[in-house]
Amino acid sequence: MKLQQIIFDDNKKGNVLFTSNDFNSNKVNLVLAFGERVFLNQIKPYDKIKSLYPRADIIICSTSGQISNTILIENSVVVTAIELEKTTVKVAEIDILNETNIQELGELIQKDFFKEDLKSILILSEGSFVNGTELINKLIRQTDGRIPIFGGLAGDEYNFEQTIVGLNNDATQGKVVAVGFYGDAIHFGFGSDGGWSDFGPEREVTLSDKNILYKIGDRFALDLYKEYLGKYADELPGSSLYFPLSMKENASSEPVVRTILSIDEEKKSMTFAGNIPKGALVRLMKGNLDKLIDASYSAASQTFSTQATKPQLALLVSCVGRKIVLGSRIEEELEVVREVFGEDTLVCGFYSYGEISPKLKNLACELHNQTMTIATIYEEL
Repeated sequence: MKLQQIIFDDNKKGNVLFTSNDFNSNKVNLVLAFGERVFLNQIKPYDKIKSLYPRADIIICSTSGQISNTILIENSVVVTAIELEKTTVKVAEIDILNETNIQELGELIQKDFFKEDLKSILILSEGSFVNGTELINKLIRQTDGRIPIFGGLAGDEYNFEQTIVGLNNDATQGKVVAVGFYGDAIHFGFGSDGGWSDFGPEREVTLSDKNILYKIGDRFALDLYKEYLGKYADELPGSSLYFPLSMKENASSEPVVRTILSIDEEKKSMTFAGNIPKGALVRLMKGNLDKLIDASYSAASQTFSTQATKPQLALLVSCVGRKIVLGSRIEEELEVVREVFGEDTLVCGFYSYGEISPKLKNLACELHNQTMTIATIYEEL
């Protein structure tokens, strides 16, 4: 595998951050380009990227901040070009706003992607309309839960207005892109951790509809949540990023974190980035800055349990909520990841509205919120 990473400014001038020895732009198979939605719409970078890597499949995804090999980048597009030498890739895109649904993506994955030598699937999805849980569940069913799936939901800075994704075109609304990796030469490692702390009692969800939560116990969900937030209640829905929910589908389940996307004052409900099923057990969470940073170190370290060799590329997908809570310390969660991997691993990624990553005890994948998720890639020569 050979790699190059470039940052584009608003004049589409490229600043090269990293280039592998013997890198050949004409042999690049896959390009990942991350930028804020407003900036992507302003500069329309696809034609410029295509001119640099004419034979590559190019994915453009909006974010709440871009992760480069050195630092967090804003108001620029971070472009990572990947030349896979012994690995083939297959790409597909659906439009969930154009009379298409997640069922079609699942069928496409099962029919066109699910081959014997499929090693893993990268998903980059719009983050405004899609139900992340249903997306993940469909992909797991269509791959029999045997294929690790990673990626994330596009972001929109702190706006929560519109997210955009594009395959071999400039990014637009409603797109979900899948990339399949094939062959015995490519190897993946995965890690995920949050670092949030539970507080308050565990309570049962008594009324919900997919990702909309109406009642916890005998209380309206929004009323109970506001009670715990106290002075932060007036700042909803933005303040909810400081206080996500820990959810277990049943008493024996592993907990996952759910982020609130919106609230409905009239119905006293809250809409989450993933499903909150009836009967699930939930608790409020709060962040400690040191624990959040330690969790990023933990996520990076976990990747070596599934991939012993030091990776060539690490894709980081972290949550916009972590970025808000960490504030001026946001660079620290990136620095500790670099500490684990060292200088020989190229780092890229973005801050998202939802993270997709396998769990160590479950090969396939899970929708995460408020976590640092890391996928590492190594290709044998």
